[in-house]
Amino acid sequence: MGNEVSSICSDLIRFDTTNPGSGERPAAEYVAGLLAEAGVEPVVFESARGRTSVVARIPGDSSDALLVQGHLDVVPAEPADWRIHPFSGEIDGGCVWGRGAVDMKGTLSMTLALVRDWARRGVRPRRDVVLAFLADEEASGEYGAHYAVRRHRELFDGCTEAIGESGGYSVEVRGRRIYPVAVGERGTAWMRLTARGVAGHGSRPPVDNAVAELCHALSRLAAHRWPVRLTPGVAALITALEDILGESIDRDRLEQEAERLGRAGTLFAAQIRNSANPTMLEAGYKVNVVPGTATAHVDGRFLPGHREEFLETVDRLLGPKITREFVSLQEAPSAPPDSPFFARLCTAIVAEDPAARPVPYVMSGGTDAKAFAGLGIRGYGFAPLMLTPDLDYFGMFHGVDERVPVAGLEFGVRVLDRLLTAPEA
Repeated sequence: MGNEVSSICSDLIRFDTTNPGSGERPAAEYVAGLLAEAGVEPVVFESARGRTSVVARIPGDSSDALLVQGHLDVVPAEPADWRIHPFSGEIDGGCVWGRGAVDMKGTLSMTLALVRDWARRGVRPRRDVVLAFLADEEASGEYGAHYAVRRHRELFDGCTEAIGESGGYSVEVRGRRIYPVAVGERGTAWMRLTARGVAGHGSRPPVDNAVAELCHALSRLAAHRWPVRLTPGVAALITALEDILGESIDRDRLEQEAERLGRAGTLFAAQIRNSANPTMLEAGYKVNVVPGTATAHVDGRFLPGHREEFLETVDRLLGPKITREFVSLQEAPSAPPDSPFFARLCTAIVAEDPAARPVPYVMSGGTDAKAFAGLGIRGYGFAPLMLTPDLDYFGMFHGVDERVPVAGLEFGVRVLDRLLTAPEA
């Protein structure tokens, strides 16, 4: 099982599933083949040419089901920037290197290695397990999770909880190993902004310059200081950190406290306020021509329960001359940190690492949990990894020289095995 998880991870990385790109089909076929060899019947479907997902169900001792979901696509990588080629899947220095090692082909390899080990040992999970290997998470999920929910809803019958990215990884803080387990994430509001004005010659006095109007609006948006909002998930995290660190955290100065706490502070620094970052601009075609329109894209994120406040603030800052439309608008899902299932997640980690201190956590970004929340499935970020202290987990996401320790993958397989097969306490 140990050797197989690293070899599967290497194989998956070698499939270039860059999004945007040619799609996930070859990687999906590889996954389907591994499942079939283990006696698990895969359902393979496409939402568009090459945009391929795989779903399978493993019967358990109880028909209520747990969804284990992850994505096959990855963000782009520039080989010239990497020490080892991002699609080599090379094992070097005890790590599997390549785009997707952490986000999230490493996690998929843990799931696949475990299922194949079950087949060899004749093990049956405690409850039905639905496996989903999905396309398009690194964009909007429209070709992956959202398509699966719309067109293949029956595949997820009986699922009450789900695990996926990102959580269950170790963070070394003052000699303690903290494992954040995600109980929610910020909502997504990707927006296209358009300013319309009067086209004309660049040498003439401006009448209604669309480029200038858009720049003024973006400047107001970028300069805005969003107020700190303490959501229940982050409040639970801070309480847990106080217990672990043996000190109080001033809830009236959370931004400053996040900086003071260093690595521990990164667990909530980006999760205490909404955000709206301009990311793309497009206008004009010639230096001496004032264009009639100008457009921009903004990556907006809002805290659970704060969507309306976010949108009202954005509209006020943009002003009446800017048209806003959504590229993607997805809610901020949350799951209870005081649930028996959350306790089981924590127990599985501590069983493999007695020094572990699991804590609830809210993700600053978004995952496919948003799509499954629409089916009433409570999503938890749980992709267990024990990392060496020198590895910056957050820096691995979409970063250069992404890699995952082989020992960390093997740890994750053992944790998942305990979670999915151990009897109720």
